[in-house]
Amino acid sequence: EYIDGLMATGDLGSMRDGLVFVEGREDDMIISGGENVYPDEVAVVLDRLAEVRECAVVGVPDDQFGQRLVAFVVPTDRSALTEEAVLAYCRETVARHAVPREVHFVTELPRNATGKILTRELRENLSG
Repeated sequence: EYIDGLMATGDLGSMRDGLVFVEGREDDMIISGGENVYPDEVAVVLDRLAEVRECAVVGVPDDQFGQRLVAFVVPTDRSALTEEAVLAYCRETVARHAVPREVHFVTELPRNATGKILTRELRENLSG
């Protein structure tokens, strides 16, 4: 789709100091407690932890906040990483509304044939 001669990709971003920063996809943004949150931004922060091999962060329905963040973490071998350590790191690194409410440790993340993480499956695993 083209809008004002530009192709609308669904990507969201900002410009700072003349540089473009892609911050997420419009359809991936969640609203938690009235605040816009991009789960991928939180995942990038978690990926900085040495004991995280990979991770995904998803939004799930929440009666109090509208939606809440849940992190799925694949730890490195021999990792002693705990949920509290992950949450403490997030509290130091991201805005309060972007701190996941839960952390689940998994052995792998579900992916499609092209390697994209299947966030829908992660959400479904929480409810069933």
